Amino acid sequence: MNQYEVSVSRVIDAPPAAVYAIFADYHHSHAAVLPKPYFTSMTVEKGGTGAGTEITVEMAVMGVKTTYHMVVTEPEPGRVLQEEDKAVGLVTTFTIDPINDGQASQVTLYTRARTAPGLRGFIEKLITPPITRKIYNEELDLLAAYLKAPVLAGK
Repeated sequence: MNQYEVSVSRVIDAPPAAVYAIFADYHHSHAAVLPKPYFTSMTVEKGGTGAGTEITVEMAVMGVKTTYHMVVTEPEPGRVLQEEDKAVGLVTTFTIDPINDGQASQVTLYTRARTAPGLRGFIEKLITPPITRKIYNEELDLLAAYLKAPVLAGK
């Protein structure tokens, strides 16, 4: 099958439970760490916290607008959160592993996506992974900043 995979990892200076809670909260905090202008909107259609949540995500990347209808699962609650749009063959996984005795987290954002057949798919495989890595690095920057915000830090 024609597909590409992208993975970005970073150490985040926060306990895994705090990081996981941000990604699992689709009403507030998850939306706050999505980098603009790539993510133009995220609408919660059902649920809003963790497994069972259904969201519609609109993106604009390099002038191309795309809409995803994602269903959220928790293959390993508290550690792995997954979003999937079966119609387009896109799966994004957020994995949070404890490090430094649980004082920090190794956060990995991973996407596997189906590509178009032929030449278009070949071009997607060349162009999409570096762009996705850039977006994920920005998302991890926003996550780190969000966790240091005075309101969250109790200041």
